[in-house]
Amino acid sequence: MPRTRIGFLHPGAMGVSLAATAIRGGHQALWASAGRSPATRVRATGHGLLDAGALSELCDRADVVVSICPPHAAEDVAVAVADAGFQGLFVDANAIAPARVTRIAADLGARGLDLVDGGVIGGPAWEPGTWLHLSGPRAAEVAEVFAAGPLTPHVLGPDVGTASALKMVYAARTKGTTALLLAVLGAAERLGVRGALEAQWEADAPGTTAEAHDRARRATRKAWRFAGEMEEIAATFASAGMPSGFFEAAATTYRALAGLKDADPLPDLDEVLAAPAGAGGPRRG
Repeated sequence: MPRTRIGFLHPGAMGVSLAATAIRGGHQALWASAGRSPATRVRATGHGLLDAGALSELCDRADVVVSICPPHAAEDVAVAVADAGFQGLFVDANAIAPARVTRIAADLGARGLDLVDGGVIGGPAWEPGTWLHLSGPRAAEVAEVFAAGPLTPHVLGPDVGTASALKMVYAARTKGTTALLLAVLGAAERLGVRGALEAQWEADAPGTTAEAHDRARRATRKAWRFAGEMEEIAATFASAGMPSGFFEAAATTYRALAGLKDADPLPDLDEVLAAPAGAGGPRRG
C-alpha cells in the first residue's frame, strides 16, 4: 500500500502502540498537541509521531484519522474531525456500542465521510497478541495500514457495528468478570466472611486468592475508563434483548474506584474494597 498519513486522536498508551505499528509499515503517524498534556507529548514524540499542532492541521494533512479515546468522547471527537474539514477515512476504534458507532457513521456519511468500525482486543500492541477487528465497506484498507505487526488486524465484514459488537461482548467477559470479582470481595468483606471465602478458594485452587487480589488492585488503573465501557456494554446487551443490569452495576463499581487511578504504588486491597463500600452503607466489623 502507498505511504499513508494517519492521524491518531489521541495517542494514549493504546493509541501510540497502534501508531508504532503503522510507522513500522512505512506510514507516517501524526498527532495534534493542542490541548494535550506534557505526558502525551513525551509519549507521542518518543514513538515517532509527528506533531501537526492543531486538529485542523492534522485533518488537512492526514489520509486516515484514527479515534481511540474514552467512550464518552467518541461522538465529540468524530464531530470535531468533521468540523475541521477532514476529507479522508475515519476509523472509530473506541469501546462503544454498535448502535452508537452506527449513528456516528450516519452522521459522518451525511457530511461525505466514510467510517470504518474498529475494536481493539488486548493490551497496548508492543508484542503479538493484540487484535484490531475491523468492519465496514473500507475495512480492508485500514487492515493493510496495520499489516506490519505486532498488532494483528482482522476484517470481520462489510457492516459498521460488527467490530464494536465483538469488542463489547468480549469485554463483557474480561472486564465484566473483574467488576464481579470486586463486588464479591467487597460483599464478603462487609459481611465479615472474606477470610473464610479466601480459605475456601485456596482449598479449591491454590493461588486463587493472590490472583484475585492482584486483579482487583490492578483494576484501579483503568477503572475511570472501564465505567464508560460498562455503560456501552449495557446498552449493547439491551439492544440484543439481553439483561443489562449487571453491566450497569459494573459501571457503578468501576466509577467508585476512579479516584484511585493515580495511586503509586497500587493501592492495597483494603483501600480498593472500601471505595465501593463507602457508597453502599455500613460494613460489619
